[in-house]
Amino acid sequence: MPAATGTRGAPAGLRAWLALAVLAIPTLLVSIDNTVLGVALPALGAALRPDASTLLWVVDVYPLVLAGLLVTMGTLGDRIGRRKLLMVGVAGFGALSLVAGFATSAAQLVVARALLGVFGAMLMPSTLALLRSVFVDRAQRRLALAIWATGFAAGAALGPIVGGLLLEHFWWGSVFVLSVPAMALLLVVAPFLLPESREAAPGRLDLAGVLLSLLAMGPLVLAVKLLGAGDSGGPAAISGLVGVLAAAGFVAHTRRRVRLGRTPLIDLELFSRPVLRHSALANATTMFGLTGLLFFSAQYLQLVLGYTPLQAGLLLLPSFLVTIVSGLAASRLARRFPLHGLVAAGLALVLAGYLVCLALRAGTTVTVLVVAAVLIGAGIGLSETVTNDAILAAAPPDRAGAASAVSETAYEIGAVLGTALVGGVLSAVFRAAITLPGGAPASAGETLGGAVDAAATLPGPAAAGLLDSARSAFTLGTDVAAGTGALVVAVVLVVAGLGLRRAHHDVLTAGVAPLEEVAAVTGRER
Repeated sequence: MPAATGTRGAPAGLRAWLALAVLAIPTLLVSIDNTVLGVALPALGAALRPDASTLLWVVDVYPLVLAGLLVTMGTLGDRIGRRKLLMVGVAGFGALSLVAGFATSAAQLVVARALLGVFGAMLMPSTLALLRSVFVDRAQRRLALAIWATGFAAGAALGPIVGGLLLEHFWWGSVFVLSVPAMALLLVVAPFLLPESREAAPGRLDLAGVLLSLLAMGPLVLAVKLLGAGDSGGPAAISGLVGVLAAAGFVAHTRRRVRLGRTPLIDLELFSRPVLRHSALANATTMFGLTGLLFFSAQYLQLVLGYTPLQAGLLLLPSFLVTIVSGLAASRLARRFPLHGLVAAGLALVLAGYLVCLALRAGTTVTVLVVAAVLIGAGIGLSETVTNDAILAAAPPDRAGAASAVSETAYEIGAVLGTALVGGVLSAVFRAAITLPGGAPASAGETLGGAVDAAATLPGPAAAGLLDSARSAFTLGTDVAAGTGALVVAVVLVVAGLGLRRAHHDVLTAGVAPLEEVAAVTGRER
């Protein structure tokens, strides 16, 4: 491909930009599916009556399966064809969305959500890998990646807004059925607009590697979620141990296949490239920042400041718009400034947003949270655009699907960690700081929502005392959680910033990297 040997190629025409629209739609919808369910949980619970454990699986099974299969699906697309895998994913995701929307029991919904994760994993790496083959001109590809990355971040932000609008007029299942018409349209237009691309000599699929990757990613993500939910004992420890052992086995198995001259599931040599490694770390951290913010901001806006779910979603809309502007600006700034400078600037904006969150109090105006969200949105748009471009540039063209899966897996891990770590810290502080009046149920001491519900059943003075204590405990938890988030972002800012700066220096002095990687690191067109 031209993109493999230089940074210039034939300028994209109208068909390529229409192809970008096709590729952005599934990315947007899968991302919306990650966050829209939170708004629908009360209505879903009332309709299907799941117990607490089943309700947890309704929420968690989708990202668990999605994260576990991304590497496998990215590599599978390299072998059988990225467009073919995308089409299978689109058809399956649309069909399972319909099944989920009309589920008659919580068990059916759990199964449907798990299968949605399978087909969702087919969509994400395929869209990013196909962008590389559609846009061979580097400057245009940066712009295309900015739009694509905006779709991912926008979906997460739009989920609560779309969910709020649908639930005002329709049943809980409408949040799933939403994607069906768009997926049907994609099945019609994608074959005409998207070129097929695959690895030239793929070899046999590494089935043992597939199994080990699933046993590594799924349990590790589950362990993080369990820790975030307050489980510091058996299930989290066992799940984490299984994941670590499977990950070690995966690495040993992959190295053995390489020694024997066989094709592994994913080429671990990709991670020896500092540009790819540190860019993936930055990707995970920006998603950590976004999902961590969404976790406590939704509760703060609704349960502390008293806004409706729809109003809360709309108040976060400016951050989505800023993400778009920042991402588009990044595609132009990347022509003049080196990768490490833009990534550091993006992470610094996310850090600034979390520091602003330290000012949140029960009597704080909503402007403080909007400013924090805008700063984080600006950082996401700036960083993700250039890191996605650098990840694709750092990998060989025939491994575009595998490299895309690395980027997507970083997104998912960051999203899980954002909810688990930020949410776990907030929940732990809340439980320690709240004071329950006599007669209050134990559930009032677990979450702010539980305290609000319990207050409605108590007499006036006791209810007022519970609400005051709960809101004070929640704002204290928000302070500690925001400080924890800021610390994580600060550490990655130093690690990734210095790592990419060192790669910048090495590329300029050694001159041995592919031309695209030189351009990605230095910001210079060649």
